[in-house]
Amino acid sequence: MAKTNKIAIISVMLCFFCMGFVDLVGIASNYVKEDLQLSDSVANIFPSLVFFWFLIFSVPTGMLMNKIGRKKTVLVSLVVTILSLMIPLFGNSFAMMLIAFSLLGIGNALMQTSLNPLVSTVMGGGNLASTLTFGQFIKAIASFIAPYLAMWGATAVIPSLGLDWRVLFAIFFVVGVFSAVLLGVTPIHEEKIEGKPSTFVECFKLLGEPIVLLSFLGIMCHVGIDVGTNTTAPKILMERLGMTLNDAAFATSLYFIFRTIGCLTGSFFLRVLKMRTFFIISVIMMALSMCGMFFGHEKWILYTAIALVGYGNSNIFSMCFATALESMPKKQNEVSGLMIMGLFGGTIFPLLMGFASDAVGQAGAVAVMAVGVIYLFTYIKQLKTETKN
Repeated sequence: MAKTNKIAIISVMLCFFCMGFVDLVGIASNYVKEDLQLSDSVANIFPSLVFFWFLIFSVPTGMLMNKIGRKKTVLVSLVVTILSLMIPLFGNSFAMMLIAFSLLGIGNALMQTSLNPLVSTVMGGGNLASTLTFGQFIKAIASFIAPYLAMWGATAVIPSLGLDWRVLFAIFFVVGVFSAVLLGVTPIHEEKIEGKPSTFVECFKLLGEPIVLLSFLGIMCHVGIDVGTNTTAPKILMERLGMTLNDAAFATSLYFIFRTIGCLTGSFFLRVLKMRTFFIISVIMMALSMCGMFFGHEKWILYTAIALVGYGNSNIFSMCFATALESMPKKQNEVSGLMIMGLFGGTIFPLLMGFASDAVGQAGAVAVMAVGVIYLFTYIKQLKTETKN
């Protein structure tokens, strides 16, 4: 039984790695922009499209889990993700990339909603928090190696392969197939889920509760800043330092490196500090970052700013999520569905940032993200001074 549990944990952790595939959208949209000669506002449609599907699929995924089980739902998400990674291997036209990014978003919406409950099933309630934290660390590995794979593909792949930077999709495709096969053959016992699934009506009614609405908006800001930095950081370096896209792609990896460090250390700080205190520290770091990215014209300033927002934004989701769940313990399924729908912020922010950067340069995109940081400052008063995670 122990051996089976270990295999199940390994297969689930590999799924977390696949969950991180969604973050390739930042660097990939920059290469698509360059290949197809798109404007910022048009190129930012791609990351926006990826996160649009969280609005549509998060609650239905909860209902699907009740019907077919958590493992099968994760398998469905992997199949959709694999299809999304296969499409760019046959071309990078605007239409093909739209379809690929749409499927990537749908697959990730299914995975984000179903994978964490599957971890709970595998662990049987033991060491769940630490396992989820480690899962986020595994997810972040995929996030920060994506730019390196794209850079390698753009500069080193044999031309006859015809993949250039899209070798990123080929490598992740292979990992996705292996992950799906491993999870498929791994036996995981699931108890039947009792109670009726959440509905759209039940979820949206809860937005009438101030703390649920404010937490929902907080998660929208978190994801908007996350996707926005992922997409915009290389553009800032190209605009102000004259870097090529291949050189500037390091900015995306730098962001994810510090977000990974934040995930690992945040679980410790949230045990020894009050949640409110750590939230304040995190948002201050993000505010300093916005100043650096808005005004900075030197490499060390911009790199420092990118690192600050990577660390500062790494635990905002978990703190907003926990605050919302604790506020309504009898409605956690509905609240969970709403919080996942908050990832829709990854659609709104890049669209607004694209229009702003087309109008006034990348400083305009940073200003849009700064609005999200300002909102997070207003959210601080929702956190009780005595609350710990």
